[in-house]
Amino acid sequence: MLDLGLLIVRSVVGLLFVGHGAQKLFGWPSGAGLAQTGAWMESLGLRPGWVWALAAGLAELVGGALLALGLLTPLAPVLLVPVMAAATVLVHARHGLWAENGGFEYPLVNAAVAVGVGLTGPGAYALDPHLGLSVPAEPAVLSGVVLAVLLGSGLGVKASRQPAPTS
Repeated sequence: MLDLGLLIVRSVVGLLFVGHGAQKLFGWPSGAGLAQTGAWMESLGLRPGWVWALAAGLAELVGGALLALGLLTPLAPVLLVPVMAAATVLVHARHGLWAENGGFEYPLVNAAVAVGVGLTGPGAYALDPHLGLSVPAEPAVLSGVVLAVLLGSGLGVKASRQPAPTS
């Protein structure tokens, strides 16, 4: 039953991440696309906005696909957690916890699922065991990598944030 539960969690959350990435990159389904997402990122002070939109979209698309497929599973949180952390800090934190108020509940749950699956493994119904792939998922190693990526992402966000140009 554990393997079936992991399949359900990985599939739902991973495919939702794929959808969010596709919205940012391609405007599908019902998303803004790269140009509009880039403009929105610029409004947050992230410059150049299209670079941040591309990075976030690719991280969600690729990380979500890896999570859903159970492929190179511990790498999924390395891609997904920094995007959720940035969404929390830049957009949702000022609204509190609950999603109904625009809070950070949703990105927190997504990040927790990604890290949880990264630490436990994808289960039997995944590509990793069928392809004979084994990516070390020692908690200390995975936590260290996620923290390093978060720190690097945070420094990148801080370095690229600039006030909007005045016209």
